[in-house]
Order: sequence, then structure tokens, then C-alpha cells
Amino acid sequence: MLNFDEDRYIRIQSGAVGMAKRFDAVIKACLDAGADNLFFLGTGGAAILMQPAYQLLQRKSKFPVFLDLTAELLITGSVNLSRKSIVVMPSLSGTTMESVALVAKVKEAGATVLTLVGHQETPLGQGGDHVFVNFAEDDTSCESFYLQSLLIALSLMKHRGEIANYDQVVGELHTLPTRLVDMKRAYENKAEDFARILAGSNYHIVTGAGNVWPEAFYYGMCILEEMQWIRTRPVHASDFFHGTLELVEKDVSVILFKGEDDCRPLADRVETFARTYTDRLTVLDTASFDLPGISPEVRGLISPLLLSAVLERISAHLEVMRNHPLTTRRYYKRVAY
Repeated sequence: MLNFDEDRYIRIQSGAVGMAKRFDAVIKACLDAGADNLFFLGTGGAAILMQPAYQLLQRKSKFPVFLDLTAELLITGSVNLSRKSIVVMPSLSGTTMESVALVAKVKEAGATVLTLVGHQETPLGQGGDHVFVNFAEDDTSCESFYLQSLLIALSLMKHRGEIANYDQVVGELHTLPTRLVDMKRAYENKAEDFARILAGSNYHIVTGAGNVWPEAFYYGMCILEEMQWIRTRPVHASDFFHGTLELVEKDVSVILFKGEDDCRPLADRVETFARTYTDRLTVLDTASFDLPGISPEVRGLISPLLLSAVLERISAHLEVMRNHPLTTRRYYKRVAY
């Protein structure tokens, strides 16, 4: 595979899922101590990657869960943030400015802070009550954060009696790292073709629904815009028909992500419309990925993770094709803002 280290990838994703027991112990301790809500508080891409776990809890658990923007919460605060709150703060670098600033405010409220970082010797690596360190880099961080946040959500549901097959689900997650490498390898030939589509336009409408919508948002903003300087219009499939549909013409690129959760019909609706009015619809569907040994239930839970694994292969070809390394920046962490 192009510019891909299989051993490194397996090590990083195994590190993420390998923290399941510790996540479970910490969540149980928080609940036993009287925790009555949970906040996911990341910044930028890391925050987006928390959304599927937030969505799972919002829809399948009666435990109050919140997802807020750190920059706004710094200004506004929240009446729900208290000493009985569990706060999950992801930051790969451990130095994200808004998140570092928010830690102090969260601790003033007395909340229990779980930080998910790639480096221990950083402000967030030192700032959490419970610090979970799993080294990763940009090309491997999505799956790692998806797995960690999912494990937190599943553990909370387990201890509240809201999931009956926790052990089975987590057992399947433990088998994922090598299966994901096999899936990437099987997709490699198609990845170059998909990259050519992305390179062929300076504007794309990127859409999806359910738990893969965050991956559509993330890939449009953090990869195509930040890392490739390609203009995108990320829009949720349920909002597609309330404005964005008017931008669809014969030569407009529409990139549709389809997952395997209950919201798939929303993506089907966009696909039917787009096929009628543009000749540049491209669909990336997790149902087309072969993943032996993974149950339909778990496939539905990990659809955004599967997309991120394949999109990494697409990005690897895209940066070569456009002669634009994914590490190139004009402003991000280069100028004052």
C-alpha cells in the first residue's frame, strides 16, 4: 500500500481498543461516585470525532450527555457542568489552545476530567484526572479517537444496564486492527480512482447521515480544506433538501458517505436525487467493505471508523496526485490567530 506502515497502524489501533478495561473501570468509578452527566469537549477535528459516541448515548441511553464547543463554553459556561460531571477531552497533540484553557474552568467546577491524548508530557497529558495516552499521528488518529469514545459510551451503557451484549461488542472491537488493514489493502486499487475524483474539482458537496455524518464533516473540513485547500460544502443529508439541493447541477461533484446504522435511508434519498441531476455523484458505502467476523450490529456502530480507514488510503493517493503533502499549511499553527 502507498506510504503505509501496517505494523505502526495495528500498534496504534490495538493501543486504542486495548484501553477498554481501564475505560470501563474509570467510568464505573465515576458512576459509583455519583456522576450524573457526561460532556464531550474537544476542539476542531477531535471534537467532531466524538460525535458518534455522543449520538449513541443521546439515542440509546437516558444518561444526560452534552457535546459543546470549547471556545463557546469558555465564554458562556454551563449550568450542567458540575462536580458530578464526567468530562472527556480529546487532543492528539495535548496542546490545543482552547482545550487547554478549558481544563482550568472544568476543574473549577469540580468535574472529573478524562483526557485522550497522543503525548503524556503535554498540558492535557498532565491536566486530566485520568489520562489516556495512545500515540498516533494525523493519518491514524481518527480510528483511535472513534474507538476510545465508543468504548467510553459502551461502558457507561453497560453499568447502567442499557446494553446486554457489552462483552460481545468489545470482543469484536478487539479484532478490528488487523481486519482494518485487510480492508484497506482490499480497497487500495479503488483509492486512487476516488482520489482522482477529488483532485478533479476545486469544489465538492460532501454529505452523509447518522453516525457517518461526522466523518463527512471531518473529511471535508480537516482533510480536503485544511490539508488540501480544496473547497467543500459539508451538509447533513437531512438538511440537503433544505438549501443545498439548489447547488446541484450536471457538473457539480457530490460526495456521499453511507453507513450501516438506522439513518441509512436519509443517504439513500440524497443518492436518488443526485443521480438524477448530476453526473458527478460518488458514493462511499461501508456496506461494500468486507469485514469477516464483525456482526451487523457492530458494523453499524463502527461505520464512521470504517470510512476513516478507507479515506486515509484515498488521502495518501490524493496528496501524491496533487503534489500537495497533507502536512502543508499556510496559517494553521503557523501564524497568530
